[in-house]
Amino acid sequence: MLSVLVGLPVVALGATAIQPGTSSAAPAPITIALVTSRTGLSAPETASDPAGFEARIALQNAEGGVNGHKLIPLVIDDQTNPETLMTGLQEADSKAIGIVSESQLFYLGDKVPQQAGVPVTGSYTDGPEWGTPPFTNMFAADLGSLNPKLPVNTLEGKILKQYGGTTLGAYGYSISPSSSREAAATARSFQHAGGKVGVVNTTLALDTQDFSAVALTAKEKDVDALFPTMIDSSNFALATALKQAGVHIKAAVFASGYSPTAISSPAWADLQGGYFLSIYRPFSLPNAGTEQMASALQKYEHFSKGQFPTLFQYEAWAGADLMIQGLKGAGPNPTHASLIKALRNITNYTANGLLPNPIDYKTTFGHDPKQQCVWVLKAEPKGFVPVSSAPTCGTDLRGTTTVNDK
Repeated sequence: MLSVLVGLPVVALGATAIQPGTSSAAPAPITIALVTSRTGLSAPETASDPAGFEARIALQNAEGGVNGHKLIPLVIDDQTNPETLMTGLQEADSKAIGIVSESQLFYLGDKVPQQAGVPVTGSYTDGPEWGTPPFTNMFAADLGSLNPKLPVNTLEGKILKQYGGTTLGAYGYSISPSSSREAAATARSFQHAGGKVGVVNTTLALDTQDFSAVALTAKEKDVDALFPTMIDSSNFALATALKQAGVHIKAAVFASGYSPTAISSPAWADLQGGYFLSIYRPFSLPNAGTEQMASALQKYEHFSKGQFPTLFQYEAWAGADLMIQGLKGAGPNPTHASLIKALRNITNYTANGLLPNPIDYKTTFGHDPKQQCVWVLKAEPKGFVPVSSAPTCGTDLRGTTTVNDK
């Protein structure tokens, strides 16, 4: 799984009552909530993602809404704080027909909408509940679902070997189960591809910026392949430290970071030659989906021509889009229950061509997709350049699990 999570202590969870659908002669407005981190530790990654969410809703309203209902966006900031998350989820349950989750803390409050019967779409990156019973109210707009055994996938190892890596350094946060598990899983994927593992360091503190000692260890171990599973600020600081220490990296692969902010960051020179992965089709490979999204971002969120979205802006757009597709099938007066049923009946979801493979929500719950695919882009002086118009794909290694990997 290509995911990074900032984990925090678990807090007590509670349930709230659902808001029933309303019937009237004139279609009433329908509220959709986005739960994200506009402030706090996760804000550098997610603060701007409401742009994707609000642009998709504005586009739908310009087309007449859904079954005559105008859509109302509600953006809830969890402040990267468990208590604020819980308050926000209770607000969403009381006001919204459904929730789009881009919160990396969502796993701490997943029982609130589940017990209230509220549908959730969005990004799977916070945890495995997207494929774990009883959370059948959750629909990952990017992957469909997760196998709760979290098997090793061949994708990471394949990419690292393809671009010349022989000895891997994988790095993750100690506080984050997802970050540490992904680093360990990447090491196993790389070994399966025939590579050697030099370092797997999952003892790093959240948002580490000083990697001088880490870089010296990488040099001693002859590391020439890099796969960090931290937030971008740490990933980029690590790349700079390795370069300053004289570590020659042949294949630096980043699961996140494909965004305009990387190009404008002080670390951009140190990222040159690195490979960045995108689960969504890059705007530099245009199709109907990218052109629709680009046009809406320019019209409603004042993006400049040629500006492309961050990962979480893509995620927020797709989460809103999937919710809208469900609403279209939920009847003229949708309820939480009818919306969940309609979402479960979607069998060929691609976010209008933004995703590499279609998702069948009837069959996907509790299972990884048959293939996990990403587009690979190389950091070059003027920006990100796709290495191919086709995505690179990998499959799960049968019988493996990373549930207990640290």
